[in-house]
Amino acid sequence: MKKKAVALKKITQEIKVVGKGEGYIAKKIIEVAEEHDIPIKSDRELVEKLFAVELYDDVPEELYEYIVKVLDFLYNIRK
Repeated sequence: MKKKAVALKKITQEIKVVGKGEGYIAKKIIEVAEEHDIPIKSDRELVEKLFAVELYDDVPEELYEYIVKVLDFLYNIRK
């Protein structure tokens, strides 16, 4: 199975999928995140669900609460 990665961004009150890829592209997404000190969370099940979301679309409501918790966790570890 190829590695997959999804990049999210909170824009105003919405969380959007702003990047996604598999294989080489996934590797580059992760490298860029690391270079810019952007926290990374590994969760295959979540990535699979988010991979179905079109670029720049909002995250589905059923995933929103979980993602907010992940983003809060990542934000707090950066402090």
